[in-house]
Amino acid sequence: MIEMFDVWKTYANGTNALKGVSVKIDKGEFVYVVGPSGAGKSTFIKLMYREEKPTKGQIFLGGFNISKIKERQIPIVRRSIGVVFQDFKLLPTLTVYENVAFAMEVIETPTKLIKPRVMDVLGLVKLKHKAKMLPNELSGGEQQRVALARALVNNPGIIIADEPTGNLDPDTSWEIMKLFDEINNNGTTVVMATHNREIVNSMRRRVIAIEGGEIVRDELRGEYGYED
Repeated sequence: MIEMFDVWKTYANGTNALKGVSVKIDKGEFVYVVGPSGAGKSTFIKLMYREEKPTKGQIFLGGFNISKIKERQIPIVRRSIGVVFQDFKLLPTLTVYENVAFAMEVIETPTKLIKPRVMDVLGLVKLKHKAKMLPNELSGGEQQRVALARALVNNPGIIIADEPTGNLDPDTSWEIMKLFDEINNNGTTVVMATHNREIVNSMRRRVIAIEGGEIVRDELRGEYGYED
């Protein structure tokens, strides 16, 4: 599903964010990416959805060599990926329904298919009753559930999440994690960068630990392993 071979990422200022990373994530896995601040986690995540391009090495995602694809092919690849961010990235002037529908409109989904699918995923995240509200009328947890619905609406095989509970209180964080768990149990691959020790240590999944741009630990039922 996702494979990296000897991947390096060097930024313009000379920082080596990743150094020779090789990893394979199989279809249906749930993987936490952990490590101290500045370790390279965000770069690792951004390379997966082609927000960043590797300096060296190859990355394969769902049959695409995304380290070599042309710019015009990137939207095609991203149709198979759903991305969830810490700061939600909702469009403030659009309603809940419109934010989720927009993800289908940009890939030119036939109009007649949009409404039933959007309402299905809003039902999954328990927000169907708030479809007409704007983001600023929602709590932080509700906004993150909208972001998750938007990531799911095009039936991606992979969900990539970058600190999805970072701005949420503990109870809301658990609600969001239960949704990720349900999504994963339905067969979607989940790769999540997180600093949340309690969640990682309670919901035991594969843990990839990155330090200094290198993978230093890869355990099937790992622990967080870092001090805050």
